[in-house]
Order: sequence, then structure tokens, then C-alpha cells
Amino acid sequence: MLKAVLFDMDGVIVDTEPLHYKAYHKMFRDVNINVDEDLYESFTGQSTINICRRLVGHFNLDYTPEYLVSLKRQHFKYLFEHDKELKLIDGVLQLIQDYYNNNIKLVVASSASMHNINRVFERFNLNQYFTGKFSGADLKESKPHPEIFIKAFEFTGFLKTECMVIEDSTNGIKAANGANIYCIGFKSPHSSGQDYSNADLVISDFNDISFHNLNAFLSN
Repeated sequence: MLKAVLFDMDGVIVDTEPLHYKAYHKMFRDVNINVDEDLYESFTGQSTINICRRLVGHFNLDYTPEYLVSLKRQHFKYLFEHDKELKLIDGVLQLIQDYYNNNIKLVVASSASMHNINRVFERFNLNQYFTGKFSGADLKESKPHPEIFIKAFEFTGFLKTECMVIEDSTNGIKAANGANIYCIGFKSPHSSGQDYSNADLVISDFNDISFHNLNAFLSN
């Protein structure tokens, strides 16, 4: 029986990807590097510091990863406060409320910084539904390493077989697989170029995994 759902945030709960895209590309221009779309798409699901470490190594930059992080976050902070594109993913609030009203424990497990997780949760009033938050930026390893989902599952107090992950990225799905937790791949229009082949179930509409529909599917 399903008792807990572990949500990724970016691309699953909130559409921050356009803001991240703009912030990263402003930072790329700041340090005069040309990041093609294939390289950029390979970053999906990874923490900012690990992305910046890759950039420093890939482009042999004289800047520190921490400096790149600070530039990107300055741009993101401005965009978060002024850009009108930020919104919840269609249908996700109804899904969160549906699970919550059916006594499913909800935990967010995101590569975003805890600061950004809190900003999103406060802006959209989500704290009332979730019992735990985990940020990949606070951990030793980043997705696709399973550390974040292992910690999130342990926090629930339930068995792995009683938990489920909702992810939209190749790296996030790999992390869920590595933690050996059932994974729903959400084929988000905001997460292009991702591989969903290792997800246990792939959806593009959150209504497909409403509490009623999901229990019917899992019982078959």
C-alpha cells in the first residue's frame, strides 16, 4: 500500500526551468563561455554547485565553482522576484491535495538549494501539505546518486515498497532506481531531452496518478 510520495520540485511541482535557463545563460555570458544545448540538458537534476564544478573543469576556467554559483543565484533571485513565468505545473496542486487528503505522507527531494525550495513553498503556500524537505545541495552526492531519495525514504519511516518517487529528469529517475524505489516519470514539457525509459510508469497528466487511479493501477 502506498504511504509516502517523494516529489522532485523543478519540473514536477513548479516550472522554474525557464528562470533557471535564463539565470544560467546570464552567468555563462558573465564568464564568457558557450554552453550548447546538449551540455545544458545533461545538467538537468543536478545541484548548482556540481554543475558549476563541471563547467570549471570542462572550460578550464580560472573562476571557482562557488563564484559561478554566486553569479547564477544573483540572476535567479532577480528573476524569481520579477519574472512573470514562474508558476506551478498544471494539475500538481490538485494532486498534492488529493494525496494529502488521503493521508499520504509527502516529502520533497530536490536538487535545488533549501533556500529556493523554501521560497517556492512559501510563495505557493505548500508547507501545509509536506512533512519533510531535502535539498541535494546539502548532501555529499548529487542526482543521479541515490543519496537524496535514500534519506527522504528513511525520513518517512516506511518501507521502500510503501514509497513512490515522481521525477521528470534522467538523473532523477536514475537516482530513484539506485534507491530501489518505484518511480513515476513525469514527461514534462519543460524538461526536454530526458530519458524516461527506466521509469516504472511514464505519465504526462497528473490525473493519471490521482490517489484513486494510482491505487487501481498498483493493485493490478
